[in-house]
Amino acid sequence: MAALLALAMAAFITILTEALPAGLLPQMAGSLSVPEALIGQLVTIYAVGSLVAAIPLTTATQSWRRRPLLLIAVGGFAIVNTVTAISDHYAITLVARFFAGVFAGLLWALVAGYAARMVPEHLKGRAIAVAMAGTPLALSLGIPAGTFLGAAFGWRVTFGLMSVLTVMLIFWVFAKVPDFPGQARGKGFALRTVFTLPGIRPVLFVTLAYVLAHNILYTYIAPFLVPAGIAERIDVVLLVFGVAALLGIWIVGVLIDRWLRELVLVSTALFGLSALALGIACTAPAVVYASVALWGLAFGGAATLFQTASARVAGEATDVAQSMIVTVWNIAIAGGGIIGGILLETFGVSAFPWSVLALLIAAIAVAWAARAHGFTPIHRP
Repeated sequence: MAALLALAMAAFITILTEALPAGLLPQMAGSLSVPEALIGQLVTIYAVGSLVAAIPLTTATQSWRRRPLLLIAVGGFAIVNTVTAISDHYAITLVARFFAGVFAGLLWALVAGYAARMVPEHLKGRAIAVAMAGTPLALSLGIPAGTFLGAAFGWRVTFGLMSVLTVMLIFWVFAKVPDFPGQARGKGFALRTVFTLPGIRPVLFVTLAYVLAHNILYTYIAPFLVPAGIAERIDVVLLVFGVAALLGIWIVGVLIDRWLRELVLVSTALFGLSALALGIACTAPAVVYASVALWGLAFGGAATLFQTASARVAGEATDVAQSMIVTVWNIAIAGGGIIGGILLETFGVSAFPWSVLALLIAAIAVAWAARAHGFTPIHRP
């Protein structure tokens, strides 16, 4: 458990690094003297770093021992978050964010397979859920706390604290996380072979559509709250989202080893209902809070669901399959930043919920159809 929680801490720092600019858009824009839309691209460039690095780095390091590779990924965060904290120039911050994404791509490709190797077959889904618990914890506690600290003491303090947490995690990994060998040389899995496995492509598509929908809304949550008159309460809104996400991953952790397919369908449907409510009544604060809670409940276990589905399909090729999940996940993050920015500048925030709903309809259609391969029913005694 201590080892799995170390992986969860790594996920916590990764998500915090990725998403914090969304909660600190006004402060970072003012400090770096650029528009808020350009601060949104700090999320985009992070995603670009992950999507260009995840597959080639994971493929190239298949034979490496796992713990040194994990330490390289974690140590990278200490460096790039320190650079971000002290940088006064947007271009330097942009470069640091790109390399943060590179390290994130490597780490995300490792986490699910690492967690699964620590436990027996019938507990793999639950182990992945524990390792992924850092995601909703970052959303429920880290992002609201970081947003509060950024408003109270400056956004640079928040990034500096993340570097301190990362150094502490390095010692934790040394002390508690077991090492595992990589694939024997010549026994690695080709990218094309893994991509053509039955079920991989539906999992990748649903991941792409779902996460793109999430990031269109989440990256620009600050301006989205303006019509409801609660933009100044963004920390509370993010707290509501994160607490609901924490509940979501707990539910997924309990049920995933028996109800994976059903959980994917329910998660997508709940997110769709949330988007519909936001589209109809985005100016009503009560509706916004309730919809954000439903959205958080749906999203909390999403990473665990998609990574577990990918691991079940890929078997021994899990790390390569996870690198594909990381790539499409970060294409979706980058796409969310770009598409959300275009929608914001062209149509305004009222276009967000309907774009999200269209993507989720496509996701649930593909997940429903992938009954034979991808999102298959699990035998339950």
